[in-house]
Amino acid sequence: MLLTRPNDGELIRYGITVTKRIGNAVVRNRMKRRFRALLRELLPSHGLPGSDHVLIGREGGIERDFALLRQELVAALGRASAGKGDRPRPRKARPA
Repeated sequence: MLLTRPNDGELIRYGITVTKRIGNAVVRNRMKRRFRALLRELLPSHGLPGSDHVLIGREGGIERDFALLRQELVAALGRASAGKGDRPRPRKARPA
C-alpha cells in the first residue's frame, strides 16, 4: 500500500512501516530492505516532487516476486501522480 502527501518542500521523502502481524523481526526487516531498494530505484524518476511517500507492508509481500513488486509500485506512483488514488478515509471520532 502506498500513501502520499505533500510536504511543503521540494524533497522527495519516504517512510516504510511493517507491523508485527506480518511476521517476526527477520521477516519484517527483509520486507523493509526490499521496499528500500525499490524506493531508491523508483522514487527519483517516478516519485511525486515535494511529497512524502509511505509504503505499508501487507501479508504476502515477502513471497511476492521482486519484479512484480516493482511493477505494482510504478503503477501506484503513476496513479498517485495522476490524482487517481483513493480518497482519504474520514477520521473516526475518539471517545472522550
